[in-house]
Amino acid sequence: MTSSKIKQITTMGILVAISIILVVSPLRFPWPIAPFLVYEPGDVPILIGGFIFGPVSGIILTVITSVAQSLTVGKDGVFGCIMHILATSTLVGISAFVYSKKKTFKRAIFGCVMGSIAMTVVMGILNLALDPIFYGMTLDAIIKLMVPAILPFNFMKAALNSLIFLIIFKSAGKILLRIANKE
Repeated sequence: MTSSKIKQITTMGILVAISIILVVSPLRFPWPIAPFLVYEPGDVPILIGGFIFGPVSGIILTVITSVAQSLTVGKDGVFGCIMHILATSTLVGISAFVYSKKKTFKRAIFGCVMGSIAMTVVMGILNLALDPIFYGMTLDAIIKLMVPAILPFNFMKAALNSLIFLIIFKSAGKILLRIANKE
């Protein structure tokens, strides 16, 4: 294994650890309209990994982080793990893919906006499809929560994590790329 591959795996491991710490940090808060929806900034390190190593690595990082969170600090079991993998893979995959085509800060912003919108749409569909199975909710109950709670929460979560990521990436992006041996 090459030293750059070892450095990438090590960096990704550190990002997984940071993500888990952020999930249990005091930076969490419930969505007022639906307190069972809880914001946490755990996707920020995953976005960093996706932008540094590319969209495929970002999705791999998402899967590893989701499983690790589920086994260590997760309270939502298999359902939470599946939803996190699908939501964050959408956000990180699209954001990092857009950025990878032309690595400018404007493209990073555009990628994060597109990823946030896509995650919101995907989560709306997934909640309609999976909440009846995992939570035993009726479709009517989910539809009633869609506009006041589910869609705004998912957009807020994706947008806030993207904003935090963009602030970090704008100020420390070159250092992060250098650390990861990419630039």
